[in-house]
Amino acid sequence: MIASWPCPASHGDTASEFAQVFDSDRAHRLLIIPALFDEANRLRRLTVEVMRRLNLAGIDSFLPDLPGCNESLQPLEQLSLADWQGAMVAAARHFRATHVLAIRGGALVVPQSLPGWRYAPVNGATILRQMLRMRILASREAGRDETQGSLLEAGLAEGLELAGYRLAPAMIATLQDATPPQSSQSIIGQDMIGGSPLWLRAEPDEDREQADALAAVLAMGITL
Repeated sequence: MIASWPCPASHGDTASEFAQVFDSDRAHRLLIIPALFDEANRLRRLTVEVMRRLNLAGIDSFLPDLPGCNESLQPLEQLSLADWQGAMVAAARHFRATHVLAIRGGALVVPQSLPGWRYAPVNGATILRQMLRMRILASREAGRDETQGSLLEAGLAEGLELAGYRLAPAMIATLQDATPPQSSQSIIGQDMIGGSPLWLRAEPDEDREQADALAAVLAMGITL
């Protein structure tokens, strides 16, 4: 089902954001930080399928929208990674999360106070480089000549649209240097899940065996 939650907004206000939830007010409650940007689309089906399996295992789960993404009305071009991290802390508090799973770039904005996992975490420079490459390839097909250096320079000065997302200079600057912070949260590598990474596939896809494997790792860790 879809629920709303109060998210910090500019000037000390709050904005209502959406989250997909399986919430039966159970003791074990997992907050899921989605992958960032285009990878969120590629991994959405896997994420929801994992939530379905956790629900059957007696575990509540919550997948909040990041401000500026999906149905959010907050302007992405005014947000930074720090805003996203503050939003996820607020989501964890609102949903009374007992554990957290950060997927891919979600590890850059994960609440560090919660026990949990990071699935195939990635640094911000890698995410930015992938989106710049997509932009350059699309521009080349359209007959435009763009380089990573020129795009970064423009983005740091006035923002930039990458993979359909309008990013603020602050977002681009923080992505360049962002790495998942040190934490006691465990790393789940793709080798633990099996199969080829869904974020590398040309189109959004699903894999039941990967969903089964990831849900099993989480359920075992949460209920121990």
